[in-house]
Amino acid sequence: MSTDDLRPDSDSAPGDPVDAFADRVFAAGLGALETLALHVGDRLGWYRILAGRGPTSPAELAEAAGTGERYTREWLEHQAVSGIVAVDDADAEPGERRYTLPAAQAEVLTDESSLAYLAPLARMIAGSAVQMPALLEAARTGGGVPWERFGEDARDAQGDINRPWFDRRLAGALAAVPELDAVLRRPGARIVDVGCGHGWSTIALARAYPDAHVEGVDVDAASVEAARAHARDAGLADRVAFRLAGGEALAEDDAYDAGFIFEALHDMPRPVEVLAALRRAVRDDGAVVIMDEAVAERFAPDGDEVERIMYGYSLFVCLPDSLSTPGSVATGTVMRPAVLDGYARGAGFSSTEVLPIEDFAFFRFTRLHH
Repeated sequence: MSTDDLRPDSDSAPGDPVDAFADRVFAAGLGALETLALHVGDRLGWYRILAGRGPTSPAELAEAAGTGERYTREWLEHQAVSGIVAVDDADAEPGERRYTLPAAQAEVLTDESSLAYLAPLARMIAGSAVQMPALLEAARTGGGVPWERFGEDARDAQGDINRPWFDRRLAGALAAVPELDAVLRRPGARIVDVGCGHGWSTIALARAYPDAHVEGVDVDAASVEAARAHARDAGLADRVAFRLAGGEALAEDDAYDAGFIFEALHDMPRPVEVLAALRRAVRDDGAVVIMDEAVAERFAPDGDEVERIMYGYSLFVCLPDSLSTPGSVATGTVMRPAVLDGYARGAGFSSTEVLPIEDFAFFRFTRLHH
């Protein structure tokens, strides 16, 4: 089926911009449906079951997952025609075909330790789609949709998608900046992680710096509870603590050696106030580091894929969340370097410096100087 089939009366000439854009919209629709199917396979456990066994029939997968056989078969056929699962006996009767999940797809969709793990992306999109009526109303009125409304899918996705990078790359990234590494290696160093979410960044800091005590701070109660459980499971509860609070609650006498905000400052309704509190709470000879999206320095209509996905996140997650708080500055996901620099200077920092940490997903690390 082509987009010409969808528009039978079209008599456009080859290369016509209408046809070209129609093709793009059709491809986007295919991608949207595939993304929702990825979410279904992730949440119902179908991918994990397929990854753990050999060729599997629809009935076998349905029995193993506890799902309806007819839906399971339809999903398998969709995945096969989409090139995600492989089928060895396509000419067999529908219920007798056997399907496998290739190793590459299994890593991307089921390996939570892989830097290529992207199942949480589909989870986040599905979590946003559920809130579409509220998002439309927010767009009409200028209001917002608070983070807790997005539910478990979005909350888990936010934690899980960055976890492999924190687990596998954060220690090396920080160690590659000698001045920062020296601060973090101080005996008994105290580190705060503001906007910690599920706590994977907090835990990664504690593992990287075994002499440090690390505190995670977040405004979402469910995330804080999850973070505490993760720290207990990691055997780090003696050095890692979590507090339900906003970054504005940091006090001058906290006397931290270092403070971090990992991919959260752009969500905060009052970023200047948070940074000002962080500046007071971190010693003058300490370090304050912001990891946020590595978007371009300025807007351009021919933005790359990073720009496109970050604007998408902003429209459907981050901006509505921020605007759910009255008086929000409404940063949005696409926080340009100049915007961060302005926030930092407004909070009393003298300057900002982009750290030489590259190839860390879609993120940029910026140090704020007292």
